[in-house]
Amino acid sequence: MKVAVLGGGHGCYAAAADLSEAGHEVSFWRRDTAALQPVIDSGCITVKDEEGQRDIRIAHVCTDISEALKGAQLIVIPTPALAQLDIAHAMAPHLTDGQVVYLPPGTFGSFIMAEAVKAAGNKAEVTWAETGTLPWLVRKHGPNTVAITTRATRLPTGVYPAARTEHGLSVIREAFPVIEPCEDAMSGALMNAGPIIHPPLILMNAAPLQHFEAWDIHNEGTQPAVRSVTDKLDLERIAIREALGYGAPHFPLADHYNSDKWMYGNVHKKLVKSGDWREHIDLHHHRYMTEDTMLGLSFQASVGDWANIDAPISQGLLAIAGGIVGQDLRKGPRSLATLGLASLGKDDLREMLVTGKH
Repeated sequence: MKVAVLGGGHGCYAAAADLSEAGHEVSFWRRDTAALQPVIDSGCITVKDEEGQRDIRIAHVCTDISEALKGAQLIVIPTPALAQLDIAHAMAPHLTDGQVVYLPPGTFGSFIMAEAVKAAGNKAEVTWAETGTLPWLVRKHGPNTVAITTRATRLPTGVYPAARTEHGLSVIREAFPVIEPCEDAMSGALMNAGPIIHPPLILMNAAPLQHFEAWDIHNEGTQPAVRSVTDKLDLERIAIREALGYGAPHFPLADHYNSDKWMYGNVHKKLVKSGDWREHIDLHHHRYMTEDTMLGLSFQASVGDWANIDAPISQGLLAIAGGIVGQDLRKGPRSLATLGLASLGKDDLREMLVTGKH
């Protein structure tokens, strides 16, 4: 299958390498051409995982997004959510009927990117989908080297518009056989693990993060008090899902620590052992704040407010984060009010998620 991988983050390099090694014809593009140059020069991405180290050839390394998208059946965008709008604008002139765009994860980016493409005048029948996590626990070890600690074993995936679920999942499944269907894109967005695990870890470890040069929030930063808050935050997420009529499995984050039922299986100890998450986290600029808190947690809290679900942990963490960054995060760019969806009733929202029309 022809696959386009767009973006320059850890997951983008892992996607280009893994999908190429699986036999797909991959076109790899990122906005920063200078940063892409090592892959252009070598034609390869080096992967380090439990099977060792190897160079994986990428079929097409592109500096022109139109070249990357041409003929692609599946477009994979495992970028931070902050990049989604820019990429949507760059994609808009080139998308064609039948293409499927997959955001792992999405933070409701499936809706946002679809709207941006339509606003740009492209009326192609494109299917959008998102899941709850990156398909890899991965960190870059160099300009064209990635270390993959583990790969996802389950990827709950929602499609926008949901009327195209069968087509979307059939295409995505060729590249990611471990996907599982969610009801729609909002269900997929409310599977996102980042806004559950990362805000408590960075906010409750704010002092050591600002004091020490490097700190592992998943090791010494994951103490019983933090876990207790994370568990309660996740219960709010599940209550919101249930209020919207979404069924189990809800992929409770507690399974990440003590079960093989979660998206990566039972992998927490392996994550800590790798040492790749002992890092410097700037509380103003790291994606755990800019993406998972300011976008993802704000989205979740706004959906909870819209659904009349009491979510004090969500709101409290948002207030603390807002105090750090100096913003009222209840009015974040992915709140339902900002997206123009807060005035919809449940039936109207459900119809919009199914048809893509509102």
